[in-house]
Amino acid sequence: MAEKKVWDPFVRIFHWSLLALMAANAFVLDDESKLHRWVGYTVAGLVVARIIWGFAGSRYARFSSFPPSARGVVEQLADIASGRKHIHIGHTPLGALMIYNLLASILVVCASGYLMTTDMFWGAEWPEELHEAAVAWVEISVVAHVAAVLFESVRTKVNLPRAMITGYKNIP
Repeated sequence: MAEKKVWDPFVRIFHWSLLALMAANAFVLDDESKLHRWVGYTVAGLVVARIIWGFAGSRYARFSSFPPSARGVVEQLADIASGRKHIHIGHTPLGALMIYNLLASILVVCASGYLMTTDMFWGAEWPEELHEAAVAWVEISVVAHVAAVLFESVRTKVNLPRAMITGYKNIP
């Protein structure tokens, strides 16, 4: 096995911090509390920092290393269907789509949450409905993301959760 450095410290800290903060806001903190809002602001700041890092960060953190690609998605699905194992050092094409989905969806959660606190939208139902729908979509996406990571870890024999902890992928 070859050990390959993939995820820099910023990406790993971002990933696990985002997970902890989103989980706290979804399952622990009172939706009406100031702490819920401040955690939301922190999440928004993290996502903005990750977007900046997507242009200025290390090789595998850059969006240019995992552009959205219909062709790549079709090829990855064909690999899965046929049992072929194509090891990706950075994000897979399906993983890339999930990253873009999660970043955009979390920004919608943050923006709609913020709108609910403004005088202009105070009492309006649509920001709250959008917020709740976006939170539900993020939760569904996270479950799909975890399932896909576990599936791909077994299928390719590359321990992806370990790589997000250590920063290194062991490539067979």
